Amino acid sequence: MNKNKLTLSQLEQYLSKAAWILKGPVDASDFKVYIFPLLFFKRISDVYDEEYNLALSESDGDIEYASLPEFHRFEVPEDCHWKNVRETTTNVGLAIEKALRGIEQVNQEFLYGIFGDAQWSNKNKLSDKLLIDLIEHFSQYNLGNENVNPDMLGNAYEYLIKHFADLTNKKAGEFYTPRSVVHLLGLILDPHEGQSIYDPACGTGGMLLECVDHLKHNKEDYRTLKLFGQEKNLTSSSIARMNMFLHGIEDFQIFRGDTLRNPAFFEADGLKTFDCVIANPPFSLKEWGAENWANDPFGRNIAGVPPKGNGDMAWVQHMIKSMNSTGRMTVVLPHGALFRKGAEGKIRKKLLEDDLLEAVIGLGANIFYGTQLAACVLVFKQNKDSSKKEQVLFIDASDQIRVGRAQNFLEPAHVNQIFDWYSQNKDVENYVKVASMSDIEENDFNLNIPLYIEKIIEDNLPSVEDALSDLKLSWNESLKAEKKFKKILKEFI
Repeated sequence: MNKNKLTLSQLEQYLSKAAWILKGPVDASDFKVYIFPLLFFKRISDVYDEEYNLALSESDGDIEYASLPEFHRFEVPEDCHWKNVRETTTNVGLAIEKALRGIEQVNQEFLYGIFGDAQWSNKNKLSDKLLIDLIEHFSQYNLGNENVNPDMLGNAYEYLIKHFADLTNKKAGEFYTPRSVVHLLGLILDPHEGQSIYDPACGTGGMLLECVDHLKHNKEDYRTLKLFGQEKNLTSSSIARMNMFLHGIEDFQIFRGDTLRNPAFFEADGLKTFDCVIANPPFSLKEWGAENWANDPFGRNIAGVPPKGNGDMAWVQHMIKSMNSTGRMTVVLPHGALFRKGAEGKIRKKLLEDDLLEAVIGLGANIFYGTQLAACVLVFKQNKDSSKKEQVLFIDASDQIRVGRAQNFLEPAHVNQIFDWYSQNKDVENYVKVASMSDIEENDFNLNIPLYIEKIIEDNLPSVEDALSDLKLSWNESLKAEKKFKKILKEFI
């Protein structure tokens, strides 16, 4: 086993190679189901060994002392260590299952259910040979703290999440938001020390970790943040929890569950509220639980019942209800949420009348996985600054992209430009408009961005006279060319 310090590049290559070992029997969309738990299992085992050896040296070789739970971040029971699995040559999947369940059981408070529900013992998909190859591959490096610090491991983990998103494109939208979009939301949200952050559709935890990075970048103590997330998908919610631990984050709560039907976080008088709420919820969710919304027991029906076949405005209302008295939120939605009529139109009207909406930002097309549609970012605040009351900032950032072959990209320069427009909060021809509430009322509370930002198209067309002059010139040139062609042709006849 290599015990030298790993570089990020080595770590990324090491993780990518693990996916190649699975390729064939396992569909690319399922790679994450197997690779993330194995990586976390290896990390836990190697860190346990480090802690054990340190306690052993401090106690003059007292094995019983070095095994005490208080010296270990996570306990690893007998026969559930990585080396036990590595020594297994038959029924390897069963040995992995036993080890993962054993670790979950002795660390129930933190790790219950964290390894997901992968069918490790399914030999049709995962033969002993394949699993031995995978275990041997992961065994190349020691993933303890001395070799890999949490930041680097966390970054490599994020790389792997993106790598799998690239491999599975269409399905990736369920668990992965492009990090440039996440960074934009983090800049706008601007979390600070001691604040609580909540993502009701947290996927693999990228938005919560962006808030951590935001504090690190501003040289604030990120360990004072309180992170909360809920995610319906079992694999994604497990990965989110592993992601937090691998980044060295301790103070977080991530629960699996259907946020709109059964929200996970409560206080004595109802839903728990937070300083910052951030999300990229599933677009236009069909079966979202409309039947319970009219008499929602959690008091989230603050502006009306969204359509049965579209949950966009249910997410918005849930998030608004989850803001505390000084709370703020950023949410990614499809453009349709800005202008659809009927029930959604009434909800929009109520939210605008309550003066909760601060900004509408239209993003470029085809920057999200699995959809070519353009999306928008809505910014809400429980208490808008006095200078921003009774108005909404509209930003048309549809051309702030780098066009790619299969997908477009929001680059750092684009993110900075959009955030600059947001921060300045003033009109910019073709791009930004500060609209008054009366402007919005005139448009029947329709928030479609072109209603507020008219693009000035500069046509560089010539005048009629110039066009006729050019045509005459071209005609004469073509006559000369024809004459020359006929002359040459005669020589060959």
